[in-house]
This record gives sequence, C-alpha cells and structure tokens, in this order.
Amino acid sequence: MKILMQPIEMIAWFTKDGKPYPIKYQLTNEEKENIIIKVDKIITREEEKLAGNRMIIFRCQSIFNGMERIYELKYEINTCKWYLFKM
Repeated sequence: MKILMQPIEMIAWFTKDGKPYPIKYQLTNEEKENIIIKVDKIITREEEKLAGNRMIIFRCQSIFNGMERIYELKYEINTCKWYLFKM
C-alpha cells in the first residue's frame, strides 16, 4: 500500500458514544475529477496516538473501477478531519 495522507470529504455516522463510522467519501484524482467511493466493508478499527494527536484508523474495502481494493482511512479526533491514508 502507498501512503497518501490525502484530505477527503466524508459522510459518516456516529454512535451515541461518539464513535464514527465512514459511509462514503469524495476525493479528487490526478485529472481534477471528483470521485465518490462507497465504503463497502470496515475490516478493522483501531486507535493510535501520534505526537499526542489521537486518530482512529479504519481498514476498509471497496470496489474501484470494478476491482475490490483494501485501503486505510484516518479520522483525526481533535480536528474532526478525514484522510485517505493508504491505498
């Protein structure tokens, strides 16, 4: 997997406890086109602390261009920002 750490726009739902779950997101490719990707399956969910910054890492699975791909999303808790971390 290649590390990207690209900011993305996310639609997510949150439990009553405040735990986020990604639904679908939008990213911009090299041709400056917006692509919407639905998160088909969340494989793992784990929390990490990097330089005092708490983040939740989601390993997910979706279909891109007819191929099933595994990738990682990061949610930065303090700033409420989402990133496409690895693909």
